[in-house]
Amino acid sequence: MRSFALLLLLAFSFNTQAQLRKKIKSLAATVDGQVGVAIMDLSTKDTLLYNTNGIFAMQSVYKFPLALAVLTKVDQGKLKLNQKIKLTKANLLPDTWSPLRDKYPNGGEVTLEEVLMYTVTHSDNNGCDILFNIMKGPKYVHKYVESLGVKEMAIEATEAEMHTAWDIQFSNWCKPRAMLRLLELFYDKKLLSPASQELLWKMMEETSTGPNRIKGLLPEGTEVLHRTGLSDRNTDGKWGAVNDVGIVRRPDGKYFAIVVYVGRAKGELSELEKAIAEIALASYKSF
Repeated sequence: MRSFALLLLLAFSFNTQAQLRKKIKSLAATVDGQVGVAIMDLSTKDTLLYNTNGIFAMQSVYKFPLALAVLTKVDQGKLKLNQKIKLTKANLLPDTWSPLRDKYPNGGEVTLEEVLMYTVTHSDNNGCDILFNIMKGPKYVHKYVESLGVKEMAIEATEAEMHTAWDIQFSNWCKPRAMLRLLELFYDKKLLSPASQELLWKMMEETSTGPNRIKGLLPEGTEVLHRTGLSDRNTDGKWGAVNDVGIVRRPDGKYFAIVVYVGRAKGELSELEKAIAEIALASYKSF
């Protein structure tokens, strides 16, 4: 009897995943570009992968592994959340997205925690590079990610460097399943102390960017913690990256992780974001 019930459960799971894969394939077909998707039920570890061998520019999604690396050093006692950081014209560049600079146009002193919050929650580019400087550059963060056993990800360029040429963004690349693995490790509480885990969870839950992507079509009040990424368009009208990755709470109280990368795509930003939102909604209903 137990074996029969297990077979029914497996058959249901297979059928549900097949339907979701079909839905994702049809939604990806509406995008004039590359779409990569990775989804995992964080309770059962059931996983769906779509075009995950594609290599995608992360853009600001890489602020999630950066935050993990920073908080690991905090947990090791090598950094302190309340340590002071001096803001100057040299680290508050004018031609980049930076709510931190907008709050402190004349510079000043802030804590590491505040810089981290602006970087993670508000996708601050100056904050990102300040953290990279503290961490001795992107290569340290790359090595940190590799030390976790996550190999299909490269972190090489700062935000300032990415702003010098459109193609440089692709030096910070990731396969969807690699980011899915990082989200899984974070969710399973294998990376950070309880205090750091809670802090980063809260910062990602309060993310202010990309409200029309993963969260766009989900029921109001759904718990979502996520990190977005967005490039400029090139002269051919292509977006290098329109991304969103995160963890979503289902109505039954369980969670699933989702990674949606859209790369080298033409079209209006609203259309690309809607495709991400529809993939997230289909996953929410299926998983």
